[in-house]
Amino acid sequence: QVQLVESGGGLVQPGGSLRLSCTASRTIFSIYAMGWYRQAPGKQRILVARITTGGTTSYVDSVKGRFTISRDNAKSTVYLQMNSLKPEDTAVYYCNVAPLTGYDWGQGTQVTVSS
Repeated sequence: QVQLVESGGGLVQPGGSLRLSCTASRTIFSIYAMGWYRQAPGKQRILVARITTGGTTSYVDSVKGRFTISRDNAKSTVYLQMNSLKPEDTAVYYCNVAPLTGYDWGQGTQVTVSS
């Protein structure tokens, strides 16, 4: 059974930073590109950052220059460093393979950007 466990969310003021972590089963981590997704209230879940097994990264336009995705293959962990946070970044953040292949979602981690 694949497990995805996200952590690191919280309440932060606009302009602040957070670092999210996601630990995945070694089986999928060694094979698949990984992504960070987010779902804001009343909106669809979207992919915001992706990293291949080789370390190539890509981002949705709204987070380019502010978010950095990275992975530690030895720890089967993917990170999302989020800087210059904005209220519109408020969402539940999830990790999963990218593109999606049907693995269950984890519980996610809430990020709230508010003064």
